[in-house]
Amino acid sequence: MSEAATFDKVRIGLVSVSDRASSGVYEDKGIPALKEWLTRALRNPVDWETRLIPDEQPVISATLIELADTAKCNLVLTTGGTGPALRDVTPEATLAVAHKEMPGFGEQMRQISLRFVPTAILSRQVAVIRGQALIINLPGQPKSIAETLEGLPTAQPPVHGIFAAVPYCIDLIGGPYIETDESVCKAFRPKSAQRPLPRGT
Repeated sequence: MSEAATFDKVRIGLVSVSDRASSGVYEDKGIPALKEWLTRALRNPVDWETRLIPDEQPVISATLIELADTAKCNLVLTTGGTGPALRDVTPEATLAVAHKEMPGFGEQMRQISLRFVPTAILSRQVAVIRGQALIINLPGQPKSIAETLEGLPTAQPPVHGIFAAVPYCIDLIGGPYIETDESVCKAFRPKSAQRPLPRGT
């Protein structure tokens, strides 16, 4: 039995929102960047649901509903469409399908990005819960995606990435128990919520 087989299976939706990438003008880099980071960070086996869609608010909302309600994703990560440009409507589409807002995720992403560029204050990423799915808007650039998920562990003082809080959030909404590779991202849970590692890990 492989190590992954001893961990809960997780279903993750990855959504890249881009007019040009969805129409084939250029290659999408968002979904590969998300999958690469998550593959390194997670010890659980993952079922992936990927969607490449244009910057159309009804399409984005419908995609998020489908991934949460029909595909039963535990986690949905979007990339793209979170700036102030006229076609950037991912946050509006995400809030439209929310049962609960989780503002701390967006606040922390902007804090991380402000370490690099003053224009981070133009980012409008939001996170919400719909049913038993956590939906998070991430930046569009692969480097920024990794920074916001992983944080800046070598900074002084260190800056926590947002993914450290994701497993416990998913616990609280009734999802699977997510384990991370601590060399990439150490998940934080209160001691009362921690499970012993499966045997042989």
